[in-house]
Amino acid sequence: MILSPVYEKSRNQAMLQGHIEERYSVVENLLKLRFGIDEALSQLIEPLVQMPREESLQLLMQCSREELLAQFEQT
Repeated sequence: MILSPVYEKSRNQAMLQGHIEERYSVVENLLKLRFGIDEALSQLIEPLVQMPREESLQLLMQCSREELLAQFEQT
């Protein structure tokens, strides 16, 4: 079956958006489970989602709340 280029582009964009939303959900839930989420931590979600998956998950699993906040104050 041959799909039109417009359909393929739309499909790929939808898949990418789904992956981004899933990563956002994972990061948000890890923050909630580990620390409870407040305004300061909620500001870290987007930068963590933009990082490579392995790097963001390592930070979320190994850093304390204070270490996470300090890590992103420096950048």
